[in-house]
Amino acid sequence: MSEFAIEVKHLDKMYKLYNKPSDRLREALGFKVPVREHYALRDVNFEVKRGETVGIIGTNGSGKSTILKIITGVLNPTAGEVKVDGRISALLELGAGFNMEYTGIENVYLNGTMMGFSKEEIDARLQDILDFADIGDFVHQPVKAYSSGMFVRLAFAVAINIDPEILIVDEALSVGDVFFQAKCYRKFEEFKDMGRTILFVSHDLSSISRYCDRVVLLNKGVKLAEGSPKKMVDMYKQLLVGQDPAKEAAENEKKKRESWNEKFQVNPNMLEYGSKLAEITDFVVMDEKGNYTNTIDKGSTFTIKMRVKFHENIQEPIMAYTFKDIRGTEITGTNTMFEKMHVEHSDAGDVCTVTFTQDMFLQGGEYLLSFGCTGYKDGDFTVFHRLYDACNITVISTQNTVGFYDMNSKVEIYCGDED
Repeated sequence: MSEFAIEVKHLDKMYKLYNKPSDRLREALGFKVPVREHYALRDVNFEVKRGETVGIIGTNGSGKSTILKIITGVLNPTAGEVKVDGRISALLELGAGFNMEYTGIENVYLNGTMMGFSKEEIDARLQDILDFADIGDFVHQPVKAYSSGMFVRLAFAVAINIDPEILIVDEALSVGDVFFQAKCYRKFEEFKDMGRTILFVSHDLSSISRYCDRVVLLNKGVKLAEGSPKKMVDMYKQLLVGQDPAKEAAENEKKKRESWNEKFQVNPNMLEYGSKLAEITDFVVMDEKGNYTNTIDKGSTFTIKMRVKFHENIQEPIMAYTFKDIRGTEITGTNTMFEKMHVEHSDAGDVCTVTFTQDMFLQGGEYLLSFGCTGYKDGDFTVFHRLYDACNITVISTQNTVGFYDMNSKVEIYCGDED
């Protein structure tokens, strides 16, 4: 048995674009017609090991869904090859294989049969599927009578409870109401804990950071990079604002950052990008006594300062900070716009110092602090300068509660007789 559950090698997917619909027919009849070639995927290579959870991210039109459809056999590649070793369950277009005239129960058996299960095997899983979907007596009604919520609940329940060796997920963990979503995520975590192989596409970057061992970044059909979730998510955010992360990384390697205050620990490998029309030139974190520090006591007041120099005239710049956990999940943050502290205008050469003061109620642990300066230039939203993972902050706590932050509850208990 191979160590790889999925192997993608030199994968191309090309679509022919015609000037008018009749050209497609004329070409089929042997006539020469003008055709433009559009590559949804171009020479894409990656592998997924058994038991590994790999994410695929990228902007709209980058080829994410196309590659999943090729892996699951929905589409054929133009060139290259895909090897899959294991039984697949795919959450692509939920319910795509359902017959609208069949009842929910009949569609469970239909989908199970299409996946290669016998009636006896489906019988053994049926109660788990029905319990998970939780749509009551509607399972005996034709699915054309279902609400959209009931439809996706049943489709998800079939896909996730069919016990596959490889799970393919495309934006399918956000179906139904909040309680059903929580159930879906618990099931997804159980599947991951069982050591099953998962290939996961999502625009939910928090889920990508939380669940994936490795991430593939696509851009316009080409694999741009592959690596840790945090690094790939940071590169993806650069793509969203029109930056070329590969080019920025190369340029940043050539630059030698000026030294920050020696009393404050800064990440020498922070990710830096933006147009630099405005530039973050300094930042620091201080405890409630005014000491520069990377360590904050839970429950105490602390201050974040950042200094921005404007190289051009900027209307209403926005200064921001964000806390992330070490896996890259954004926990909290704010900016001058949210806080209604507007800088109406900054001229070229101006220097602006922004001070954020707040109480620390994150749980004890390690966090990463990022800074940003954005705004509008000639009517277009522009990232002037961002510093991702600029420094680490250690929160010291003698009492942690559940989750990322402490709601600072006040508890009263009275014990006695009913009177």
